[in-house]
Amino acid sequence: MAIKMVWTTLRTSAILFIICCVIYQLVITGIAQLVMPHQASGSLIYNSKNQVIGSELIGQQFKDPQFFQGRVSSVDYNANGSGSSNLAPSNPALMERMKASIEEWKKQNPDVPVSSLPMDLITNSGSGLDPDISPSAAMAQVPRISKLTGVSQDKLQALITQNTNPPQLGMLGDSAVNVLKLNIGLEQLKAGSSS
Repeated sequence: MAIKMVWTTLRTSAILFIICCVIYQLVITGIAQLVMPHQASGSLIYNSKNQVIGSELIGQQFKDPQFFQGRVSSVDYNANGSGSSNLAPSNPALMERMKASIEEWKKQNPDVPVSSLPMDLITNSGSGLDPDISPSAAMAQVPRISKLTGVSQDKLQALITQNTNPPQLGMLGDSAVNVLKLNIGLEQLKAGSSS
């Protein structure tokens, strides 16, 4: 009797494993690939040579001041793990990190007063991999990028407007600009102005 129960339990476990862990996964993945293939494949962005250069969903670090900069990342944009430092506003380590970010901003953007520095450029997101910044954070970087690249401020502002996504469903969240897409557009502007 006990052996019969063990075999029944093992058979039931094997059948449930096949249904839940194999068949269900294949069906859901297949539906996702049919309905929204771009998102199901990781929302990847390709360059002109059809090489993957990133994902719309994961932020990257752009150290060159000629490019738009994203948010501060507590994980140095390492997509192997996400997270935040979870420092409270009263924590001295957070204040030091924010002061360092402000000093870096002043050094890279001497023409833009600190009073117009958007908070998302000196604070990090919960994941540390946020790919987006606010339109005001992108606009605040226009004078620096224009000076370094030779692309006019009007063209840069138009590029930001083109790449600004409204809140989801018109009411969820804020308008946002994907930094990778913005920098791809900037590269195209630079190539167009040099030719």
